[in-house]
Amino acid sequence: MKTALLLWLLLLARAQAEVVLPSILASDMVLQQETDVTIWGWANPTEKITVTASWDNRLVSVTGAADATWKIRLRTPKSGGPYSITIKGNNTVLLTNLLIGEVWLCSGQSNMALTAGGGVKDARAELPNAHNPNMRFFKMNRRAAASPQNDVGGNWSICDSVSLKRFSAVGYFFGKKLHAELGVPIGLIDMSWGGSKMDTWVPEAIVNLYPETRHSGRTMVKTPWAPNVPGVLFNGMVAPITPFAIAGVIWYQGESNRHYAPAYCQLTRLLVESWRGLWQADFPFYFVQLAPYRYGGTFETALIRENQTRAMAIPKTGMVVTTDLVDNLDDIHPAYKKKVGNRLANWALADTYHQKIDSYKSPQYRSLRIDGNHIWLTFDHAPNGLIARTGVLTEFEIAGADQVFRKARARIKHNTVEVWADSVENPVAVRFAFRDAPEPTLFSAEGLPVIPFRTDDWDLGLVKKEW
Repeated sequence: MKTALLLWLLLLARAQAEVVLPSILASDMVLQQETDVTIWGWANPTEKITVTASWDNRLVSVTGAADATWKIRLRTPKSGGPYSITIKGNNTVLLTNLLIGEVWLCSGQSNMALTAGGGVKDARAELPNAHNPNMRFFKMNRRAAASPQNDVGGNWSICDSVSLKRFSAVGYFFGKKLHAELGVPIGLIDMSWGGSKMDTWVPEAIVNLYPETRHSGRTMVKTPWAPNVPGVLFNGMVAPITPFAIAGVIWYQGESNRHYAPAYCQLTRLLVESWRGLWQADFPFYFVQLAPYRYGGTFETALIRENQTRAMAIPKTGMVVTTDLVDNLDDIHPAYKKKVGNRLANWALADTYHQKIDSYKSPQYRSLRIDGNHIWLTFDHAPNGLIARTGVLTEFEIAGADQVFRKARARIKHNTVEVWADSVENPVAVRFAFRDAPEPTLFSAEGLPVIPFRTDDWDLGLVKKEW
């Protein structure tokens, strides 16, 4: 018995003496090009660690800190590879088949998490020819925690029919287009959890800073498939990878925040600013507006969309509109994701990589002018005018001072829209596609749907809750 205990203690001491890396630092990974990347891990206090990257063969050394952690910074070259990194302490760790390119974080809830294996039809069609050694996936394990963690499970894999089957379809199509247009290796990190609320992805202390976000965090609907405590996904999944350099974030989430839509814009700002602060990088953040779906309510999703539109005021953000990408209004998970990924990629190509993209911003309401019983609406981001995709404009409503909205007629004149209803003599406000499951037909000439909007700020009659 004593011999067995002694052997166990010796093995434990040996294990503690070894250099250990977090899961995200592994063979087959992609590192962000032309930046200072962090390589970090654990070792004995005072243990000397040396790191050598094959792209410059420069030896960098560091001594383990008192808390048994260590980290160093390496400067990466322009895109290329494969390379290797050798880490030596009391043991040697060799990372091989590494690429240098562009690394993007793909996060959110189920519409980001959905995979070819989970029913995404256009991703499933990609499986037979999916192999691409210049695209790499890090599929993160789901983990919630009461305090910030220093590691989270996951594996890097080369894009092929096996790895793609379980990886974010939106992320894959986004990365595939970036790779095709930029010609550099692409690394994608799938950090998603179906049914998750934005409150859980933001540090709890930050959620509690403001009355509206605090109220949102305290009133999240309890579900058995996702955590319901502010900050726990930040602690378990975000915190462990903040040293890992990324180019930017794509985000698809919002369905689970219908419980208190007024807080969503502020939550988005807190999430973006807190993540940028912890990464110490002003990276871009591109997100997807919620698709139409028959939730059974009237305005809850419309309010989320409205707050998502407002969130575009956050610097270096952009929003993809999806009102035209739904094949079944009774399915909360649209079965096709290629256009979602491509539209996100167009934002990145235009605003992050400064490529010429003819059309990537959906037309957005700018102003109105009242002329008798007609209202004229003007729009930004419609340089070549607007069109009615089916020949008839839908989803317009108009109201007078009585705040009663009635179905309206509308017609296009280049990039303006004239709206009226014979029953509304003195109109003051217009709404467009402002409900849970709209089916609008107003598009830019280039084929992008107009962002849903309302020109009023009237009370929608929803139950107000006390802080």
